[in-house]
Amino acid sequence: MAIMAIGAHALLDLLGEWRGSGASYEALADRIRLLVIDGRVGSGVRLPAERELAAELEISRTTVTAAYQRLREQGFALSRQGSGTRTALPGGAASPTVPETGLLDFLKAALPAPSMMLDAVAEASTQLAPLLLDSGYETIGLPVLREAVARRYTERGLPTDADQVLITVGAQQAIALIGRALVRRGDRALIEVPTYPHAYDAIGAAGARMVTAPVSVDSPEGWDVEAFESAMRRTSPAIAYLMPDFQNPTGRSMSLAVRRRLLDAAAAQGTILVADETPAELDIDRPETFPPLAATAGGGARVITIGSASKTMWGGLRVGWVRAERAMIRRLHAVRVNMDLGTPIIDQLVVASLFTRFDEVLAQRRAALAAGRAAIERIVPAAFPDWTLPHVHGGLAVWAHIGAPVSSQLALAARSEGLLVTAGPRFGLDGAFERFLRLPLTSTGPQVEQAVAALQRAWPAAARHPLSDAGALTGVV
Repeated sequence: MAIMAIGAHALLDLLGEWRGSGASYEALADRIRLLVIDGRVGSGVRLPAERELAAELEISRTTVTAAYQRLREQGFALSRQGSGTRTALPGGAASPTVPETGLLDFLKAALPAPSMMLDAVAEASTQLAPLLLDSGYETIGLPVLREAVARRYTERGLPTDADQVLITVGAQQAIALIGRALVRRGDRALIEVPTYPHAYDAIGAAGARMVTAPVSVDSPEGWDVEAFESAMRRTSPAIAYLMPDFQNPTGRSMSLAVRRRLLDAAAAQGTILVADETPAELDIDRPETFPPLAATAGGGARVITIGSASKTMWGGLRVGWVRAERAMIRRLHAVRVNMDLGTPIIDQLVVASLFTRFDEVLAQRRAALAAGRAAIERIVPAAFPDWTLPHVHGGLAVWAHIGAPVSSQLALAARSEGLLVTAGPRFGLDGAFERFLRLPLTSTGPQVEQAVAALQRAWPAAARHPLSDAGALTGVV
């Protein structure tokens, strides 16, 4: 079995600005504990040697020794003579994404299945029989689903044929596939920050050097277009990953003017735009309706569009897709066959069935998200009047400004109060966003009340140990 380890320099990048107002060893232990809890450092990973980490952090070895001892006391580390110190999860949990019994899970911004799911499964079962005579390996996707996806894009204003669609195992695989096909080690990849963390994980795994540009809940346009344009001119990235509609986690949507400027900037540098539109149709009451980003492209701009059934239909359907020009689909498909042998057939049939009732599915989703938004906007300000909640018009979450750089400490303290919530820095690259917390719109009123009560109980402990604001929002890392 391969030995899993993290070097001191890599750990430093993940730690960001870890120092607080309390004891240094406690602050370091707390930060490493958070990395383990939210999965940025997996369970069973060997931590750097004490002397090595002390040199990298420019602190005493005694401080690192005390931090590792603190992690062992809390159950987040194990040490064995000759094999160093390894991370652990208390109780032997296999993964931090599997919540313990009794903990309210606010890590995932996802809805339960819609009411028509069982009908779709039953219909899919009736369509399965003739497919059982074949091998079941379908690396590009079932024709019935590719046609359904193509029709939906056409309805939204982007004419699409089935041979412009590749079916994947969720949007996550689509991002990884694009990274593997289009990024060579050392290439630059432009991403927005904050952003969907699994996207930069996948693109980084392809060997890309990240270039970042900010998205803000405060600025009129959200996207700092000048920063994006400057980053593209300076670095000529191979790809640029964007979420133009209901961006995760900010909830912002690009105006047509921003879309056109980013498309022009990408075209000028030969950069391929990767538009993650997984939340694009989760519109509650947005004043404008936008077509897919690729429908606005012109003047040589190249756009690859990613979609998924997981956000609009159900997370248990691990079905995603890529929409691109035919030559690009062929290129991606050639890489995909070396990754796996296709997306589960029954899942594809269920998604194809749900597409025949997609307007009903979306109506249910939008109603649930509107109710979740109303609960958050009613309950959170009453409990935390100093927090700032932007009013979002759709999407899956609110990016709350919590007023102090304590997001990591709050996430740690909340766990002890029965709540799992992701700290703001999980959505950045360098320890930034300690003043932000993502709150899902996908929870019911009683769940929001329970979560906010846990945050209230956790707040005093977190507020005693604020971190300094960390990390630049732009640059190559």
